[in-house]
Amino acid sequence: MFNHFRSMGSLPAFFQNKRLAWMAVLVTLMSIMGLVFSLMVSWIAALIWVALVLFALVFVFDTLQLIGKDTEHYIAGLSYRINRGEQEAIAHMPIGVLLFNENYEIDWVNPYLQSFLGDERVVTETLADADDLLANIIINWHPDKTEPSHLEWLGRIFEVKVQPELRAVYLLDVSDAMAIEQAYEEGKLFFGVVSLDNYDEVTERMNDADIADIRSYVTRTISSWMEERGIYVRRLTADRYMLIGYREGLKRAEADKFNVMNTIRETTSIQNTPITLSIGIAYHEDNIMDMATAAQTQLDLALGRGGDQVVVKAPDQDARFYGGNTNPMAKRTRVRARVISQALIELINQADQVFVMGHTRADMDSIGAGLGVRRLAQMVNKPAWVVVNSDTTKMHADMLLLHEELAKDTGAEEAWILPDEALAKVTENSLLVLVDHSKPTLTESLPVLDAMRDRLVIIDHHRRGEEFPERTLLTYIESYASSTSELVTELFEYQPRRSQGLTRIEATTLLAGIQLDTKSFTLRSGTRTFDAASYLRSVGADGQLIQAFMKESLADYRDRAHLIERSIMTDDIAIVIGEDDIEYDAVVAAQVADSLLQVIGVQRSFVVARRDAQTVAISARSTGAKSVQLIMEQMGGGGHLSNAATQLTDITTKEAGQQLIALLDAAQAEETTE
Repeated sequence: MFNHFRSMGSLPAFFQNKRLAWMAVLVTLMSIMGLVFSLMVSWIAALIWVALVLFALVFVFDTLQLIGKDTEHYIAGLSYRINRGEQEAIAHMPIGVLLFNENYEIDWVNPYLQSFLGDERVVTETLADADDLLANIIINWHPDKTEPSHLEWLGRIFEVKVQPELRAVYLLDVSDAMAIEQAYEEGKLFFGVVSLDNYDEVTERMNDADIADIRSYVTRTISSWMEERGIYVRRLTADRYMLIGYREGLKRAEADKFNVMNTIRETTSIQNTPITLSIGIAYHEDNIMDMATAAQTQLDLALGRGGDQVVVKAPDQDARFYGGNTNPMAKRTRVRARVISQALIELINQADQVFVMGHTRADMDSIGAGLGVRRLAQMVNKPAWVVVNSDTTKMHADMLLLHEELAKDTGAEEAWILPDEALAKVTENSLLVLVDHSKPTLTESLPVLDAMRDRLVIIDHHRRGEEFPERTLLTYIESYASSTSELVTELFEYQPRRSQGLTRIEATTLLAGIQLDTKSFTLRSGTRTFDAASYLRSVGADGQLIQAFMKESLADYRDRAHLIERSIMTDDIAIVIGEDDIEYDAVVAAQVADSLLQVIGVQRSFVVARRDAQTVAISARSTGAKSVQLIMEQMGGGGHLSNAATQLTDITTKEAGQQLIALLDAAQAEETTE
């Protein structure tokens, strides 16, 4: 009996539950009460009762002990099965397991992973000997990392998870899943629109037979090239095509960089009828209507950047550009200029006042175009101002001279307005015209732009970038033009002669803007450029005053000479990296880039110089044989094929120069590969 009671302490915790203890107490009390009642009857009954109680206790404790032993046996068996199951699972489950030691040597791999290795033995080898990428993933695994990494190893794709504390690596074979995902992605549709940039200009003097021949050649070439990549082509009009295909075909076309553009351009150029293409492509949109709309948007972007290029874009991704390595050709027709002129005057008539705003660090082209648009508004009796972000005491010498000359004609207080003053005047019917830029981040005053985003007009000659206002009432971007001043000048030719036109100083400033951007009519000058210059001279543009505008200080001349002295040559590229502790004027840096193009053998020039304490600017120039715009766009800037720039913040001139050189090397390597 004593042994039974002593063995209670060894019972499992389940049987030592307090409720069982209370039940034992209750049974004991009932036994005592039964004993008392049996004694009241007779001592024989009491003796029998005691015997029954003792027998019951012995039976109960024996039963409890038996249940406890059975339970322990069951749990031991279950634990063995669980441990054995874990071992078997690790050894045979379809997940690779690799154990390594503190020296990053492989201690063990499970049979599943060994099945991929075949007869190769990796145990005792270092992780780097097995696979460099695997070793890199394991060594650099962050303890807080929750997302798995992917590894291509042994002809398969594995999802890798590392437990550094156990020095264990788990590799899940996701090759089939990745193949299905890739097939799904490649099976998605894309939509594209093809436009012949200059079809009307090329065919306007052709006879019907020649037009049919060139149309047939272009259609046949596009169709053949696209069909080889599984892309369906449908001609919509004489100069417009529709593309529909799968992403797999688009990837193949992108891999070839859409060289069908080069084929058509080069072949038609031999026949003196150069045709260029622009293509806009969209994919990953929710429905086909959104995809078609997005494709048209990308085509507009390609045309806004000068044409002869492809723009491919998906939602929430950066656009990819192909082509754009040729200068845009000037359009001989002036129909668009006349339509824009009339549309702009209608918008001005609907407004109660007009504000004109150029880009930051305004140059003569920006100021001249701004004054020209202001004069257009005044010709229809609308108050207008040019928004500037500084007072006259902070202007450069050429701007001060311009201010003084302008005051003689119209009064400076009538031309300039500060951003705060403009914001105080803005109403719901005010019109804002952005000139010589289309990027909101480059505008003279972002608060002024935000206040009139719904009443916005853009006139620019730079190639359109991804950063662009969402809504505009009128957009006039012609990248073939030499300058914005040229575009604005053409608008005057379609205005009534009875109203007062350009004043002497306004015409002079416009001509100075054209002369500045064309480097005295040596770059990007077409027939319409000279027509605009001729018109400005006819209305009083002063050549001597332009020379005064173009003069520079002795300090600027010395800075330019110093930067040129720091130039280094690499193949056909000249690069200047200025000192990080010296700030250079934007005009000086641009002049240095222009001057370097005059050096024999230089086709592209880049000047890296500090603009202020936070900003490093890069001015890029090209003779036109190679693009500098694409390089500057990769660094967050933009511009033309032969004239581009960018600005970088929180960086040294040396670091900016290293980034530039790395991009140039990558572009050179890509050209060599092709």
